Amino acid sequence: MRYDLNKHHRRSIRLRGYNYATPRAYFVTVCVYGWRCLFGAVVDGDLVLNDAGRMVRAIWDALPGRFPALAPDSAVIMPNHFHAIVVIAGIALLPERAATAQPTLGVIVGAFKSLTTNAYIRGVQDQNWEPFDQRLWQRNYYEHIVRDDNDLANIHDYIQHNPARWADDQLHPAAAPNRFNQE
Repeated sequence: MRYDLNKHHRRSIRLRGYNYATPRAYFVTVCVYGWRCLFGAVVDGDLVLNDAGRMVRAIWDALPGRFPALAPDSAVIMPNHFHAIVVIAGIALLPERAATAQPTLGVIVGAFKSLTTNAYIRGVQDQNWEPFDQRLWQRNYYEHIVRDDNDLANIHDYIQHNPARWADDQLHPAAAPNRFNQE
């Protein structure tokens, strides 16, 4: 019997041939598997994080300690997803870390997903957090290469106002099926 190499192949949503270690800003969205609201709620347009949501925030805030080329920028933890602007600075801009390999966007997001998953599992075991089904995060993530200052300003605005627009969000549990809430 011949094995079909394409049978289990998933099409990449990354830009073919692009080097995702290139120093610049990227906008990423990471979704909870099954779009379950595990990180808190939006109440009257304000985001109210639970302990799990605060854990996600703490891990995101600590990532530059793991990746010195990661420059913190805007981020928001929503009930069932996470948005962030990931800025990768050039190693040349960090001479004290010249021996450190330049991280790719995928390595940074992968570490974030792994660290938060392990911490969430500890929260389920030790603090009775709601268990997740199969995995905490969806297999992939969405990314957008920030093109210019106007694009960056629009993304900052989107992140800042995302909780107030939760009822109309494509990732809201009551949203009609769309390209973002279909695995």
